[in-house]
Amino acid sequence: MKQTFTTECRLCPRLAGFLDEVKAQNPGYYAKPVPPFGDADPRLLIVGLAPGLHGANRTGRPFTGDYAGILLYRTLHKFGYGSLPESTSADDPLRLTGCRITNAVKCLPPQNKPETSEIRLCNSYLRNELEGLRKGAVILALGNIAHQAVLSAFGLKKKGYPFVHGGAYDLPQERKLVSSYHCSRYNTQTRRLTDAMFEDAFKTIANHLR
Repeated sequence: MKQTFTTECRLCPRLAGFLDEVKAQNPGYYAKPVPPFGDADPRLLIVGLAPGLHGANRTGRPFTGDYAGILLYRTLHKFGYGSLPESTSADDPLRLTGCRITNAVKCLPPQNKPETSEIRLCNSYLRNELEGLRKGAVILALGNIAHQAVLSAFGLKKKGYPFVHGGAYDLPQERKLVSSYHCSRYNTQTRRLTDAMFEDAFKTIANHLR
């Protein structure tokens, strides 16, 4: 069944209950399903995993307020998608052009680990977002869960599209799926993902969009 995204969604009892607990402990936090951010008709759609406890779950904007967004927004600015090199709050002056950011799971999961059933339920929202993408658009998946969520939304068999950093796959309507390691604190501090590696993914995106 086609689901229309709402910030009042409570389809996943575990996630809804956890958000209630977080809100009670942190009354100033957003603590609801986090909506996408950016251009309404993007050439590039970035798909992350889920909101972070003290990041998007606090601010209400994807990849905003914690370490994970530092490399992402700096790179978006460098490649001409962002008006500023950082995102600090949902009401700051940052604007994205030609780019939109969303998550495979819209709610904060305990220990940042959504269950398979929760990823599946939330996939209907991602499917709606992907159906609205223009012909020739690029989807950048940050991490394996986001990569697999995109494939599920398109109804594609995952074994034919294995996750590898820098991998690029053709999708319906001349779209392209590009995948990268997630720009998390762990990945960047351990050098699993470097600035150069992340920028290479954006160069692959630029080549397709030309």
